[in-house]
Amino acid sequence: MKVLLLFDYPPAPGGLATQGNLLYHGLLEIGVNALAVHYDSPLEKEWYYSSFKPDVVVGVGYWGYCPQLVLHPQRFGMQPVPWLVADGYIANYQDVLNDLPLILVTSQWVKEMYIRDGINGDKIAVLPVGCNTDRFIPLPKDHPRVKAIRESMGVAPDELMLLTIGGDACSKGAREVMQALSQLSGEVPDNWKYICKVWPQPRTSIQNKADQELAEELGLDGKVQYITSIVSREEMPYLINACDIYVAPSRLEGFGMPQVEAGACEKPVIGIRAMGMLDTLVDGETALLAGVAEKIVVNEVVLGKESGFEADHKVVFSTPRTVDYRADINDIRRHLQRLMTDATYREQLGKAARKRVVANFDYRVIARQFVQLMHEKLNIR
Repeated sequence: MKVLLLFDYPPAPGGLATQGNLLYHGLLEIGVNALAVHYDSPLEKEWYYSSFKPDVVVGVGYWGYCPQLVLHPQRFGMQPVPWLVADGYIANYQDVLNDLPLILVTSQWVKEMYIRDGINGDKIAVLPVGCNTDRFIPLPKDHPRVKAIRESMGVAPDELMLLTIGGDACSKGAREVMQALSQLSGEVPDNWKYICKVWPQPRTSIQNKADQELAEELGLDGKVQYITSIVSREEMPYLINACDIYVAPSRLEGFGMPQVEAGACEKPVIGIRAMGMLDTLVDGETALLAGVAEKIVVNEVVLGKESGFEADHKVVFSTPRTVDYRADINDIRRHLQRLMTDATYREQLGKAARKRVVANFDYRVIARQFVQLMHEKLNIR
C-alpha cells in the first residue's frame, strides 16, 4: 500500500498538522510506504502523483479544504480520502463528498455533524486522532523541565495547578471553570493557580481581555493567569506534566487532542458530556464530565466567498443548528472540589486514563486502524 498524506507539512504546532503528522509517522513505523506533502502545494503534489503513484491520497482538514484535498487529486486520477474535522455548517461540497467511496472523521460527533448537513453516513468512518504515548508520559514535578515550566508561570512547588490549553481559553470552557472556582471558597485549599495557555492571534487577545475582566469580577485576580505563547510539540508534554488537573469542558470540541494527551500523562481531566469527548473520555473512570447546561442554537448563518457564495449570503435552516455548548457550572464545581482535595482520586483517574489512551489512541494503533479501513472499505492492500 502506498499512501500520500496531505496536511500542513512540515508540521506546525497546530492540531491539523499534528493529526496528519502522527498518522504519517504511525504508517511508516508499521511498515506502510507513505509520503507527506503540504496540502496547498499543487506542484509538489503533482510530482508525487506521477512519481510515487499512491494507491490513496489522504487529506487532513475540514470541508472547506475540498479543492485541495479532493478535487485536486481527482484531476490527476488519484483516489482521495479526506480525514475531516468539524467546522460549523457544511455550506457546500455536499455533492463532491457524497461522490466519494470513503470519508474519515475524527469522532462520532463529527460524523453526526456531517450527516446533519447532508453527507451520506454510509460513506463515513470514524478514525480518531493519534497520540504519541512515547512522548506524552507521566513525569514527576521535580523533573528539570517540568519544574522550570512551573517556575516560569509563577506556580510554587506546593501549589495545585489547573491547566487549560487552546487557541483561546473561552472556547475550551475557561469562563465556566472560573465561575465554578469562584464558588469553591472554603471548600478547597487556597494554594492553587489556574493557568490558561493560549496562542497569539488577534481574536485571542480580545477574548483574553474579556476573560481576565471576568476573573477580576469573580474575585479570582491573582489566581487566574493567561499565558500567550506558541508552544512546540516537543515542549507540550512538559507543559501538561506541570499541571495537577487538566480542565477543559469545551464549548465546541470535535475530538479534544489536549484532553487525550493529558490522559497519556496520567492527568485527571474535567470535560463535558458531549461532542468528541464522548469518544475519548470515560466519565468516572478516566475523567469527570460535566453535564450540558445550555445549547447555543442558530436559525441561520451568513456566508461569503470563503464558502463559495456571494458576500452576505444568508442560509436559513429548516431545523435549527446547535453551534455551541455550555457545561453545567455546578457539575464543574463538584468535580473540581473532589479533585482538588483528593490526590489519591486524581492518581486513580490519571492511571486509568493513560491505560485507555495507550490501548485506543496511540498513533501506531490509529495507523493500523487506518490500514484496516483501507482494506475493508476500498480493497487497498
